[in-house]
Amino acid sequence: MALVEVNPFRGLDRFFDQFAQLATGDAKLMPMDVYRDADNYVAKMDLPGVDPASIDIDVDNNVLTVRAERKSEEVTHDEHSGWVSRERSYGSFARQLSLDSGLDAGKISADYNNGELVITIPVAEQAKPQKIQVTHGQRQVGTGASADAPAADAQTAGAEDQAQAQQA
Repeated sequence: MALVEVNPFRGLDRFFDQFAQLATGDAKLMPMDVYRDADNYVAKMDLPGVDPASIDIDVDNNVLTVRAERKSEEVTHDEHSGWVSRERSYGSFARQLSLDSGLDAGKISADYNNGELVITIPVAEQAKPQKIQVTHGQRQVGTGASADAPAADAQTAGAEDQAQAQQA
């Protein structure tokens, strides 16, 4: 389990960032859900209308960055045609995720289908839960085997050899 630094102002910062984007008419949000599925974290991002070739994902200094671009449609403006309403966002989108050191950044995979980008981030082997064998003295509990069994066998064999030599 990794310790994560808590920032009590994170929610407030996010609110002001979103408000600033909405106030300027620049609502270029990349909505995202993240969940853990066994040994992977899965991040799903909505990127409707984005050309898959424009998606760029990289990891640098434990920060995963996703960039994408949705190009604006060209509409002829003359006396009979032009925009009536334009609410969708166009241009470059970016989102960054801080990765814990317990994740395997070298094995991240991404898939884009039907406007949804799915990024799978595996948990590193050293960060996975491990079973620890409990020993009692020098014997392993539950196996019935002694850790010093070869030495005990050698002592028994030596005692048998001595007994046979005395009888002869």
